[in-house]
Order: sequence, then structure tokens, then C-alpha cells
Amino acid sequence: MTTAGMTSSPAHAGVLVPWANTVVEAELHQVTGAAVIWHYSRLVPGSLTTELDRRFLTGLLGAVPGALAQLAALPLRRVYLACTSAAFMYPDRAERARADAAVHLVSAFDAITAALSHAGATRIVLLTPYPQEVTETESAMFTSLGFEVTARACIGSTDGYSKVTLRQIWELAGSVDSATVDDADAVVLSCTGWPTLAMIPDLERSLRKPVISSNLAIGLHARREGNH
Repeated sequence: MTTAGMTSSPAHAGVLVPWANTVVEAELHQVTGAAVIWHYSRLVPGSLTTELDRRFLTGLLGAVPGALAQLAALPLRRVYLACTSAAFMYPDRAERARADAAVHLVSAFDAITAALSHAGATRIVLLTPYPQEVTETESAMFTSLGFEVTARACIGSTDGYSKVTLRQIWELAGSVDSATVDDADAVVLSCTGWPTLAMIPDLERSLRKPVISSNLAIGLHARREGNH
């Protein structure tokens, strides 16, 4: 998974990372290996908070122009917004940020839907660390795009996603009825901030389904698109 698709000429991609996120940089290079060189910039919300609420998420989107400016001297064709929830919670603001960007701005949510489409997966089980209402909003967004969310489950946290343990993720996956998982095409682990990449191979073997996380989806998207 980490080296397939590598070329002699690596792609360069920018990443806008929420300011308290410690997981994105740790996982993306594991997905792409030397196929992609990553360039990071931090999104600092005006609220200077980390709790997943309106002022934090809108603050991240408001910080996009400044974060992009830090990468402006680099010859980048594509920059990733490494916050899944901001894109589906405030899609109009995310679209404005995309329209105003001088480069192609791809959200983590965009990358997930692209990965699902690439795999031909239309029926999904959605697992998140988010509160229930945020998870429901994401489920509705998937539905509006033509996906069928056969089940959803969440941890219910508003902060501290990097501290979610592998055991918690296993228990979350186990809370979904096995027959429902069997009926799905893929399992989605939404959120760039919880550390899920290392467990995906074992989870896929256990569930007998493809598992797509936010960071895996970003990495796969960058690897597929390359320098195009």
C-alpha cells in the first residue's frame, strides 16, 4: 500500500493541516512513500480553539487563504484541505475557499468520495470519532452525492481525536451489525485527526471489506493524480 504506483519523478502536493492535528503528517507519507513530496501549512482558526464546533470549523476555512499564501512560492498543482468535517459541515464556505484558491483545492471529504468512486463502492458503513449530529450531517452529505450509508456509528467526541485508541476503533467497528457490514461495499473511517492507518489492513481482513480513511484517501488521490 505504501509504495505501489511510485514513479521516478515524484509529485508535489500541499496540505493544509488544522493547527492541533498531529496525525496527518505521520500518516500521509506512509501511504505514498516517495511517490509524493508533501508540503505542509497550518490552519490556525481565529478562535484559537480545538473543539469541533462552528467557530473552530469556520475558523479553519477562514484561515485557508493565509495558509495557501505560505505555499504560494512552490510550484504546486494541488493542495489538500486536511479537515474532513469542515468540508461537509460548511460546504458553501468550503466551495468559496476552493473558488478563491489559485491552485486546485481538494478537501479530505472530496478525496474520500473519489476513493469510493474509484473502487466502485456505493454502499458504505460510516465510522467517525465525531458527535452524533456531525456524523449524521456527513451521512446526509454522502446520501446527497448518491452513496447509501447502510449504517453509521460514532465515538461522540468533540476534541482529542489523536488520543483515540485502536481498541476504541475496533469496538466502534464491532458495534455495527455484521450482516450490515457484509452488505456494504466499503467502510469509511472519517476524520484526519484519529490514528487509523496502521490498523486498516487488520480491519479489512476482519471485516472482509475495503476500509478507507480520510488520510488514506488523500494519499491515494495524490498518488493517482500525480503531477497532472
